[in-house]
Amino acid sequence: MDTGTRLKLVRERNNLSQRELARRSGLTNSTISQIEQNRVSPSVSSLKKLLEGIPMSLAEFFSFDEPVREERFVFRGGEQPDLGRNGLRMLLVGASVEGRQMRMLRELYAPGADSGEPIVHAEGEECGLVTRGTVELWVDGQVSVLSS
Repeated sequence: MDTGTRLKLVRERNNLSQRELARRSGLTNSTISQIEQNRVSPSVSSLKKLLEGIPMSLAEFFSFDEPVREERFVFRGGEQPDLGRNGLRMLLVGASVEGRQMRMLRELYAPGADSGEPIVHAEGEECGLVTRGTVELWVDGQVSVLSS
């Protein structure tokens, strides 16, 4: 299911109008409409703002329509929802567990790609491992070059 259709379904399941979600998230009514019609693709940070207005995590958003028969904590190879955009693939490997603030993502960056502006922050702790290539990591205005 595409992001726009999924967002509309989640919004309607939570009995929210586009106007109310816009008020809660700080995004415009027209932006939400364009996303739901798949005219624009939201940045990860915009999607997080929208989901905070519902409230719902990224992991819940991309896995909410999974069968109820069992709760999903692990997504294998071809099942991993892609949360990224614009040269960044963020594959959900492990979903958050209730009461915990951790999930596992496999991030794949195309040469020259970045995580977008403003910088994306997840709830809870974050860590990373460079398995191939080189990445520039910016934290509080300081850069660290990380290599595999």
